[in-house]
Amino acid sequence: MVLVKDKKNEVIDNFKIHAKDTGSPVVQIALLSEKINYLAEHLKAHKKDFHSRRGLLMMIGKRRRLLAYLKKSDPQKYEETIKKLKLRK
Repeated sequence: MVLVKDKKNEVIDNFKIHAKDTGSPVVQIALLSEKINYLAEHLKAHKKDFHSRRGLLMMIGKRRRLLAYLKKSDPQKYEETIKKLKLRK
């Protein structure tokens, strides 16, 4: 699944730290969250799509590792990110 260029640029603009930021952990987490949400909707309609389900689980694992890194390195940015993305309750 590929995000539409406009949607991807919008997500990057919302989460970037500086003008040319496209690869910081916060931006990566935001992009992964967008892909995960899209794929979760896809899997609700296509319950037997096991190949996409595996990809979804891999993305969730990668996002979890990035969140753990962010929490360890910058707890304040971690809190802001999870609130902005509404990941925890």
